[in-house]
Amino acid sequence: MTEKVKGPASYFPSIEAKYGKKIDEWMKILKKAKIDKHMEMVALLKSEYAMGHGHANALVAHFRAEQEK
Repeated sequence: MTEKVKGPASYFPSIEAKYGKKIDEWMKILKKAKIDKHMEMVALLKSEYAMGHGHANALVAHFRAEQEK
């Protein structure tokens, strides 16, 4: 029995399918943007890549958590 994926990562399969980029590619886009604020990062994904709010928020939450490690 496999454990169900929770949190932002639960959105990853649908993000990859809908927007055609792997999660690693999105992480590189966010890193290259050099934006510090969560909602500014979300706004970038929504405006530049026509991403929905939930998907953008999940990517940014994951990105920021990885940066804190």
